Amino acid sequence: MSNAAACVSATPFQPDETQVIRPAMHHVNLKTTRLQEMIDWYATVIGTRPNYRSEVVAFLTNDDASHRIALMELPGLKDDDEKVTRTGMHHTAFEYEKLDDLLASYLRLRNAGILPGACLDHGPAMSFYYIDPDANMLELQADNYGDWEASTAFVRDDARFGVNPIGAFIDPEQIVAARRGGLTPWEIHERALRGDYPATLPIDFRLPL
Repeated sequence: MSNAAACVSATPFQPDETQVIRPAMHHVNLKTTRLQEMIDWYATVIGTRPNYRSEVVAFLTNDDASHRIALMELPGLKDDDEKVTRTGMHHTAFEYEKLDDLLASYLRLRNAGILPGACLDHGPAMSFYYIDPDANMLELQADNYGDWEASTAFVRDDARFGVNPIGAFIDPEQIVAARRGGLTPWEIHERALRGDYPATLPIDFRLPL
């Protein structure tokens, strides 16, 4: 997004102080004790590159923004062995345009030895959750509807979501096999949500389940 013209506009400032202006999410900032390892991991998983790096901070992006993930390795930080049971952020998420991109990325990462801790069909989206070197969870997802309006309608109106807003834990290898076998992404989603591809590996969803 570029808004350079607005930055030099001479138009007088006359705000509507009652209007709710909805900003877009720009980045997340993570504290770390493993700066280089985190830089390398996010580069592998979502294709980030550092626009800036010092001994204590790094600003990573995978698009035209100055940064999407900021990392800070500051003196005094320490790991929390009980992180899973603490309150705070559960995960950040990045979205692919289609299921095939999510599955291709799963295969690339699997071949590099990086496996998801959990995979789900939530209903509105299919999501694979990865755990970074600091035990933060990163969700990679693809919208099952290919249309935010339609997936939002599912969340608001479909009784299945109200009964089970988490969705179904799934086996990514079975999803890949189904897609290679010719099933459409929509057919796979419908079958996944009803439990046809149950998870077969231990699940680490970063919750004290």
